Amino acid sequence: MTIRNSLMALLMEGPRHGYQLRAEFEARTGGTWPLNVGQVYTTLQRLERDGLVEGAGEADAEGRIAYVLTTAGRAQAADWFTTPVDKTSDPRDELSIKLALGVGMKGVDIAALVQTQRAATLRQLQDYTRLKRQADEAHDLAWELVLERLIFSAESQVRWLDHVESRVSRALRAEPASATATDADRVRS
Repeated sequence: MTIRNSLMALLMEGPRHGYQLRAEFEARTGGTWPLNVGQVYTTLQRLERDGLVEGAGEADAEGRIAYVLTTAGRAQAADWFTTPVDKTSDPRDELSIKLALGVGMKGVDIAALVQTQRAATLRQLQDYTRLKRQADEAHDLAWELVLERLIFSAESQVRWLDHVESRVSRALRAEPASATATDADRVRS
């Protein structure tokens, strides 16, 4: 997820200062991805440097400057909404890395790793489902959509973990047979 594009998208609705942008972002995402206000202001400075935003007048009584999109910024923000998300640009998936490394290592209990992760994911799924009911009752569509994405992702992870468990189990059952065949071949030679 890019903070840069998210801030520009929020600025499409009108001038805002950093604290407003942070609050609006967190409100719309249900606080799922909390933003550090320092990160918001650093990003705004970069956007200003790149000619995508500019200050909208004088600072308020608390010294905060509201920002607006420039023409180039408005075009880039609009383009963001029409461009598909490249899933290859997602950050590295720690669970996939952990499993890939652990599969070939002695002393790593992959079955226990999978079971622990599955239990944690199922707890998350229950939490997301409870939050979804609350968001539904509050008629908060933005938060519902975020939660639905998290629910689908958690369900997908549980299915994938079932698959991983099955693959690892089959590989472990096949391993002694191939080792025995190799030993028998050596004895014959």
